[in-house]
Amino acid sequence: MSDKKWIRSSLRQLAKSLGELEYHIGYVTVGRLLGKLDYSLKSNRKRLTGPPHPDRDRQFRYIKRVAKLFLEAGYPVISVDSKKKELIGDFKNPGRTWCRHPDEVNVHDFRQDALGRAVPYGIYDLWHNLGYVTVGTSADTSEFAVDAIVWWWKLEDRPRFLDQSKVLILSDAGGSDGYRPRLWKKELQEKLADQLGIEVMVCHFPTGASKWNPVEHRLFSYISLNWAGKPLRTFETMLGYIQGTTTETGLKVKACLLDRVYARGIKVSDKEMTALNLERRKICPNWNYVIKPRLASL
Repeated sequence: MSDKKWIRSSLRQLAKSLGELEYHIGYVTVGRLLGKLDYSLKSNRKRLTGPPHPDRDRQFRYIKRVAKLFLEAGYPVISVDSKKKELIGDFKNPGRTWCRHPDEVNVHDFRQDALGRAVPYGIYDLWHNLGYVTVGTSADTSEFAVDAIVWWWKLEDRPRFLDQSKVLILSDAGGSDGYRPRLWKKELQEKLADQLGIEVMVCHFPTGASKWNPVEHRLFSYISLNWAGKPLRTFETMLGYIQGTTTETGLKVKACLLDRVYARGIKVSDKEMTALNLERRKICPNWNYVIKPRLASL
């Protein structure tokens, strides 16, 4: 019998196989002996990220340096990303919660049984340790992402910064706010730089490094813990769980529902890209760039 055959066997199968070799032993004893040999049931562990990008470490060091400079100068620094889409209705939510009786939910997660599909977009304010989540009901597009940032910027009760003429946005390499989508840059130009007169600098984390984006481990992880095991039956319920998320370090979260239809597949022409007031940095120019207000729009 090969080693692979042994490790795929259950305790009962192992005891039976040992009996055929004239080693008569119970399956409970087999389990105890395996434990003494430091064996246990384990699942696969996601750790291999593939060949690292040659500029991976360089980009991490650049992001750290730029973020420090912005924070010291009093400019806003935000980390942004989309969270996993959630079906709204009687659907199972991973996790467990203390209760006398478990919530009964649908056996199957069919889209047609849902009241809708929520698209949460998170913004984490590194300076004030505050989170902002815009819950969309349509598609996760670049237009939606920038609208969420504009909503945060225009909030009357958000804390102000020493200097609000610039903003640093930390984002993933992919997705609606990745470094490839042209619409992401066009929307930042028109809705943030031109309309609000803000100089926007964007730094993207290297490919495959999204878990180091602060919004992931400082905001989304706590939201997931807060609603673990609790069905998101309505959009209002979801917003309540998001806004009820707090931590011992003082994290507070605001949320809003953006019930608007966003079109997919919007194309941005070469001419429109050329018209952007976009300057790429010398270090990793695809991942680091500045979008300044256009004089004609001010």
